[in-house]
Amino acid sequence: MGKPAGSSRQPRGEIETLPSGSLRVRVYAGVDPVSGRRIHLTETVPAGPGAPAEAARVRDRLLAERETRRRQRAVTPAAPRPAAADPGTASTPRVPGARRGRRRGEMTVARIARIAGVSPPTVSKVLNGRSGVASETRRRVEAVLREHEYRRPEMVVAAASVEVVFYGMQSSLAIQIMHGVQRVVGARKLAVSFTDAGPHVAAGRSWAADLLARRPTGVITAHFDAAPEQHSLLAASGIPLVALDPTGQPSHDVPSVGATNWSGAIVATQHLLDLGHRDIAMITGPPDRLCARARLEGTRAALDSAGIGLADRRVRLGLFSFGDGLEHGLDLLTGPDRPTAVLCGNDLQALGVYEAARRRGLRIPEDLSVIGFDDIPNALYCGPSLTTVRQPLTEMGAAAAGMVLTLAAGERPDQARVELATTLVVRESTAPPRRPVP
Repeated sequence: MGKPAGSSRQPRGEIETLPSGSLRVRVYAGVDPVSGRRIHLTETVPAGPGAPAEAARVRDRLLAERETRRRQRAVTPAAPRPAAADPGTASTPRVPGARRGRRRGEMTVARIARIAGVSPPTVSKVLNGRSGVASETRRRVEAVLREHEYRRPEMVVAAASVEVVFYGMQSSLAIQIMHGVQRVVGARKLAVSFTDAGPHVAAGRSWAADLLARRPTGVITAHFDAAPEQHSLLAASGIPLVALDPTGQPSHDVPSVGATNWSGAIVATQHLLDLGHRDIAMITGPPDRLCARARLEGTRAALDSAGIGLADRRVRLGLFSFGDGLEHGLDLLTGPDRPTAVLCGNDLQALGVYEAARRRGLRIPEDLSVIGFDDIPNALYCGPSLTTVRQPLTEMGAAAAGMVLTLAAGERPDQARVELATTLVVRESTAPPRRPVP
């Protein structure tokens, strides 16, 4: 975003030029005594020939308002804030789903409509996920909402539910996450529902827009990343978002929950080293997945620390699927120069390696040790039972639910990023190598 000369933050306030040509006026108004955050009086002036002069008038008005507030604070003693633990405190916490009122200077639906060149009812339809808006018009309105960081102030009652959005339902993983969300959300007398974003994306539709009509108390995305426009659309309608095990690094304003993938991979690799393995291969997940990169780097770090290193010829990149585990397993286990152990990016890949070993006439763990990641139910019931790194998926779902309810209550979580500990579960698929090792 461009800024006119002399628009750096100063006591006189700043006027910032937005990509649409609109001007945003900001005046520093002090520090909130409770949160410790800076307070700014902000107002946006639509683009036009008279915009610079109007922005200057708005700045003068906001500066005058700031001075009025300062004088009032100087002569009015602050009311004592009751202790949080005092049972006689009269203050009431904000109820999840309640929307605050409009503050002076904030964007309105009417101003958004003027900037986007549409009617206020059209903006309202976009905010409520209703039909009857052309695709190009909807995209233009959404872009203006994002640009001006619009936040819906109306007192709209949200549905008594939390929505969990998956990109493809991953059987037992999804079930464990839903159990964790239900444990927290159910205690607050809220329901849990889910959406599969896959069909929406395939059809070119916005899953976030579809959620607006249902107005959930909050949204949790699991195993994928919400696009910036989807996050902005939810934020504009006052619906908080938390990312659970995002595929990439979430933006700074999206709280997230994950697992200790890096340290989990280190512990799994060390287990093989302690058994005497030195020729270790790894089948990892897609490199664009944050968890896959962490697991690969954890394995690499453990082997480097042992003075062995992870040779490129021992690394295979694949999807988190049985088929890729089978394909890469057959490749790794062909010929005499095969590894004595294979670490897998997840349990499905490990089960694919089981089948590859069977086709190559190898026994597990006598001829080959295998370790997975996740601890899905089949890891216990396959033969031999699979050594794996357990992700605390139920606890991750519960943590994400707690975060989203905190946001819905108008508060910020204590931590923007939470990582829960993984655990190595040793079963029957690992043993000392049969071949002599140097």
